Amino acid sequence: MASLPLSATGPELIDEVRALEELKSAIAGAQARAAVAFDLVQRQVQAAAGVPVAEQGRGVGAQLALARRESPARGGRLLGLARALVTEMPKTLAALESGRLNEWRATLLVRETACLSAADRCAVDEELSPDTGTFDGAGDRQLVAAARAAAYRRDPRSVTQRASHAATERHVSLRPAPDTMTYLTALLPVAQGVAVHAELTRHADTQRATGDTRSRGQLMADALVERTTGTPGGFSRIEVQLIMTDRTLLQGDSEPARLPGYGIVPAGWARDLLTTTNPRLPGECGAGRPADQSAGRAARRHDDRSADKAAGLASGAAADQPVGWPAGLAVRSAPGQAAPGLDGQPVDQAAGPAGTAADPGAAPGFQVCLRRLYTAPGTGELVGVESRSRLFTIGQRRFLQARDDLCRTPYCDAPIRHYDHIIPWHTNGPTTLANGAGLCEACNHTKELDGWRARQHADPGERHALTVTTPTGHTYHSTAPPLPGSRPSGRDCEQKAGTQHRSSAPPPSPGHAPDGRSTQGHSYVQRSLRVDLVYA
Repeated sequence: MASLPLSATGPELIDEVRALEELKSAIAGAQARAAVAFDLVQRQVQAAAGVPVAEQGRGVGAQLALARRESPARGGRLLGLARALVTEMPKTLAALESGRLNEWRATLLVRETACLSAADRCAVDEELSPDTGTFDGAGDRQLVAAARAAAYRRDPRSVTQRASHAATERHVSLRPAPDTMTYLTALLPVAQGVAVHAELTRHADTQRATGDTRSRGQLMADALVERTTGTPGGFSRIEVQLIMTDRTLLQGDSEPARLPGYGIVPAGWARDLLTTTNPRLPGECGAGRPADQSAGRAARRHDDRSADKAAGLASGAAADQPVGWPAGLAVRSAPGQAAPGLDGQPVDQAAGPAGTAADPGAAPGFQVCLRRLYTAPGTGELVGVESRSRLFTIGQRRFLQARDDLCRTPYCDAPIRHYDHIIPWHTNGPTTLANGAGLCEACNHTKELDGWRARQHADPGERHALTVTTPTGHTYHSTAPPLPGSRPSGRDCEQKAGTQHRSSAPPPSPGHAPDGRSTQGHSYVQRSLRVDLVYA
């Protein structure tokens, strides 16, 4: 297709766009037929292998997702769409294949008739007859309204029961938004949702009436956070792991940081989060008191003096000691305890480790613990932690979370829920970082089905990678994302491009390496910091 020349005139280009759109729809229809045929073949194979009827078809959606470069959850939905179109809604499928409907609009029709029996769904499909051009020129809302009305006329009881069942699917979700913001979404029954919104609105109007200068939206958002966490500052006892390079923290480097569960955040925002005395609104510029330049220089000198202690601080119990505190960072600890600073020395709760003056207006903050993460040059591969037990240790789980960030199944970006052995434990797979991978719950269960295999894909000088093989013999590869400060092109390519990175102290010696392996193969080791923020 890329080799075909484009048309020269405007009308011809529009005709070409229309023809390509119709081709996309026809391809989507062919994909639906192929998906249903593949599902049937896999069920026959599983039946011949003695798989119970109730378990037949498991893993089919995941295989289709990999083939389409989609997440496993999306693959399951696409398979359900294909089944409905091929077996119950032939006229909608015909409209898709002819280009009268695109895949999204066909999905809307399938979704709005999901509560009907197969016979009623087929009848609604016959009534709407989208293949005859019924919805030409109609928007999505008109299409949805027509499908709902037809479904209700056919079986009003099922539609009512669907509304009742919807209440059981209430949930809360979190997804990233631009500019270090996030969407916290709640799916609630309409009465509860309206009540929550009305209460937040009432609170905001009351605060505005008393002279609060925040907007109504800001007041509603702040009240939601404070009432959910139960604390005035809006933070409960949770741990947030922020991964950044030592250069970003101590030298003002612009290399972005990474916040698990959110993604990449700007370097300045990450520094402000650590150096502010009021963490209540870390995303607001100037909300706190950042460390000044002299404090930063003092911190760098102190950090350089402790560089020779990096090996001990990166392993064992010492790994949990706060190290490399930047001067001016307000360190908080539990009530009645002194906060630990560099080299295990206590730090006054109201002042930084370099003797900076306390901020009398400082609000209750959070504990900050810095852990050093050593990575191979260029690739950003983490170096360290091994165990002889079946379960991964706390340190190993933290390591895998920092390395993998999200589920390691190709195209799946779900949060990590299980720390899995790539080569299963029951087949003598070791409990090591190289044999460990962070997976979501669904992908971990799919991986255990017959015919699925996973192996570590180790190439010298590359980040941790694994290969997933499906029951059909197709293979897919997944590589761990680079940590902040690392480049996929390698250290030599970085130097050729004029990018120089400071190398830190050498990695731990073989006797003290976190995973018990020799690290002599790494002549230079990149150092990153994982900052554990425990909001109190």
